[in-house]
Amino acid sequence: MSETSAFTTASALDPNKNEPFELGSVQWVRRFGEGGRSALACGYWHVTPAEAPEPFDLVIHADETISIVEGHLRIEVEGGGTYDLTAGGAASFNKGARTRWAVLAPTVEFFVYS
Repeated sequence: MSETSAFTTASALDPNKNEPFELGSVQWVRRFGEGGRSALACGYWHVTPAEAPEPFDLVIHADETISIVEGHLRIEVEGGGTYDLTAGGAASFNKGARTRWAVLAPTVEFFVYS
């Protein structure tokens, strides 16, 4: 199999595969560099209000698209609006966007960095 046709898979609900992350934990489906793609990564972010009790500022470090599997996040985008995302909700951010995140319920988010 060539590098360009690599395939990976993961289950979002296997806490044994979670690793510590900046806040909460992450289960990687694809890490940066896998499959020959240095700028592409994706996985499941798990976070609770106890792990992020206060809203936090985040400058988006890569183009990022998210989909909420379960939970509730409120994301304010500088120069944009405020978005309440719950299960089934999705958002996409350009690299460099300045945001403020609030974790309002235990959340599982699928993310893609590109």
